[in-house]
Amino acid sequence: MPRLVSVAVPIPALDLLTYRVPDDLPLPPRGARVLVPLGRRTMTGCVVHAAGSESAPAAPEGAQLRDLYDVLDLEPFLPGEVVDLALWVADYYACGPGAAIAAAMPPRVGITSERLVEITPAGEAVAAGGLRGEILARLRSGKPVRAGALATALRPAGTRGRRRGARGVHVAIAALEQDGQVRTTQRLRGSALAHRTQRVAALTANGREVAEQLAASGDTGVRLGATQRAAVERLRAVPEGLPLAALAADGIRADAVRRLAEHGLVRLFRMRVERDPFLREPGAEALLQPTGERALTAEQDDALRRLGPRVTDGTFHAALLHGVTGSGKTEIYVRLSEMARAAQRTVLVLVPEIALTPAVAAAFRQAFGDRVAIQHSGLSDGERHDQWRRIRRGETDVVVGTRSAVFAPIGDLGLIVVDEEHDGSYKQEEIPRYNARDVAVVRARQARALVVLGSATPSMESYQNAVEHRYELVPLQRRVRDRPLADVRIVDMREEYAAEGPDVVLSRALREGLAERLARGEQALVLLNRRGFATAVFCRQCGEALECPNCSVSLTLHRAERRARCHYCNYALPVPKTCPQCAGPYLEQAGFGTERVEKEIHGCVPSARVGRLDRDAARRRGAALALLRRFATGEVDVLVGTQMIAKGHDFPNVTLVGVVSADVGLWFPDFRAAERTFQLLTQVVGRAGRGGARGDAIIQTLYPDHYSIRHACRQDYAAFFADELAYRKAMRYPPALALVNAVVRGATGGEAMAGAAEIVRRLRRHDGRFRVLGPAVAPLGRLRGEHRAQLFLKGTHRRAMRAALVAALADLPELQRRVVIDVDPISVL
Repeated sequence: MPRLVSVAVPIPALDLLTYRVPDDLPLPPRGARVLVPLGRRTMTGCVVHAAGSESAPAAPEGAQLRDLYDVLDLEPFLPGEVVDLALWVADYYACGPGAAIAAAMPPRVGITSERLVEITPAGEAVAAGGLRGEILARLRSGKPVRAGALATALRPAGTRGRRRGARGVHVAIAALEQDGQVRTTQRLRGSALAHRTQRVAALTANGREVAEQLAASGDTGVRLGATQRAAVERLRAVPEGLPLAALAADGIRADAVRRLAEHGLVRLFRMRVERDPFLREPGAEALLQPTGERALTAEQDDALRRLGPRVTDGTFHAALLHGVTGSGKTEIYVRLSEMARAAQRTVLVLVPEIALTPAVAAAFRQAFGDRVAIQHSGLSDGERHDQWRRIRRGETDVVVGTRSAVFAPIGDLGLIVVDEEHDGSYKQEEIPRYNARDVAVVRARQARALVVLGSATPSMESYQNAVEHRYELVPLQRRVRDRPLADVRIVDMREEYAAEGPDVVLSRALREGLAERLARGEQALVLLNRRGFATAVFCRQCGEALECPNCSVSLTLHRAERRARCHYCNYALPVPKTCPQCAGPYLEQAGFGTERVEKEIHGCVPSARVGRLDRDAARRRGAALALLRRFATGEVDVLVGTQMIAKGHDFPNVTLVGVVSADVGLWFPDFRAAERTFQLLTQVVGRAGRGGARGDAIIQTLYPDHYSIRHACRQDYAAFFADELAYRKAMRYPPALALVNAVVRGATGGEAMAGAAEIVRRLRRHDGRFRVLGPAVAPLGRLRGEHRAQLFLKGTHRRAMRAALVAALADLPELQRRVVIDVDPISVL
């Protein structure tokens, strides 16, 4: 009877594949990594159904099965519960099991093959033109070249991100190979293990005898140079050995150690080194307030009495901790974690932004020491790998991380915390397009654990779940120490433009407020959720703007780097002196971003020490933490930034928050625009007045009467929820019902629309349990070189909608590769 396994390989939308296990290989367990053939490639997959188990696959009738190449793990690499979670993600988000399991894997643990192309004598002799000639020309050096590198170098201009251009190169390579003008070979790259090692020297038994003689009498009977004697003396004090780098720092060169090894006095070996991200991110503790035993408020105490027993009773429970900004949610997270650890259960804490991770991790490190691990994309691949391995070995009790940490291989979970649960960063915008908040709830259900979703501005979906009693609602309506919420003043910018002209950026009230705070030695935050200096550069003569050749957007001026840049595909060009269209010298700037706000503050308060925190400023590792630390210690007076400054931070000396263009996202073609605006304003206003002095907020807007702005100024979530829910029900948007978005990509707009129309035609055959809208051109009609059309499915039966969409694509493999399915989309742009 053949030994068969089902394997997930990291290819989107590809189902599980069945392979034979050769007799000379051990049977891999579920969750083990295996090396498998896939077409002409070799890939690392994960066993989902193991041979010999109840779920072992049966041989498909008439199929010719291929053998595994190798078994990389004799024990499960991924725990069974993580495999189960990934399979749920694959089903719910319609992305394929391989893509979901790949999201659960740490970096640097896969082996894949790459195709190399080299020219043959026949190819050297031929003189070809066109694309084939270009390929041969690049191979004439005689060295093999990666097929992928050729495809990237030779695809047509303007096809950034478009597979079609690269596909043409691969077709040309195949034709050249068929004609005998090139040959292709495969080579493996990657490793099953990604541990970092270092060379270590330790004394042998003979070496220890020599060291003792040297210490006793100074005479060893062995001729040793001065450096060698120093090495022996140094190693005598450290029986387990020292890295060669440490000996080199003491002036002991590697050649001296090598000669000792040749004499049998020293043995050289490699030792694994754990890369510790906490050592490379010092200073997060500066963002924390002095601790000690904090007295709980009555609301905090009530929340702990309600939630504490849920941590240890071994049943699933979901709670929404709805606490106003500054109400002490983090203290509740830490205390619940203490209860979980006391019950010998583990804790997973999710935060939305990398910028928040060091401070939150530092808070848990203060409480639980080195039993805390972190997982986020800001770490190096090596650090993420080593932290993942620590978690897998059971050496941690608490894991703090961003969305990918929801797959952390932590066992015996008792508590999952999703801080700032409303944040859109929990939604992944690449395949698999999962929402870590919702996946966390599913993981808690599987682990029979407590999941706490915390926010001052809950998502509409989470609050609706609380209203309908699917989640327990735990309110915190008062700030710690009864500090009052900030006083909010709305500035109607129409009046400012009438008084000071159309180019005003900072209102009179905000300029005066900044000057007053700095005179008193206090600090301020200024928010504009738009980076760059100007949002567009256009020609006054012909009216044309600098546009991205790959996306349907104008380029944003970044004055610091003197470039105009696309914020979607990162295309950039130096700012021209004249118009590229008409050569006119009249280039103007329109709109403004955080760079311009920073300049305006310097202009109105010249003595201010101003810092800027946005994606541009935080691109370099550690830059965001360094700036936040300087702000926390008072080295920066005013912090300007995007939404990165709006959430999670606690700076007691901030007494003023200014919001520039509060309505900047209000008119986006997205049904969540009002919700995002309310959340952002409420969050950033909550940064003011967290110390002894009362806080103020100044909100600049052109639409002071919009309900999202009015309710945010009053910090009235209930009123906002009622108004927004009425709108969502009228327009049939979530949470009134479920939504699935499908985006079809194409080389041209016509191709994208035709593909979307074909999907809609097939979906029209459904039984009426959902509604199909579209197709239509997507709001971002062109993105990263591809044209985009979209369609929507609306209804109350998510499973039926997903199944219908997958079935519609099943017979259209070419089209399927160009379709992105987004279940429960956060953005519909």
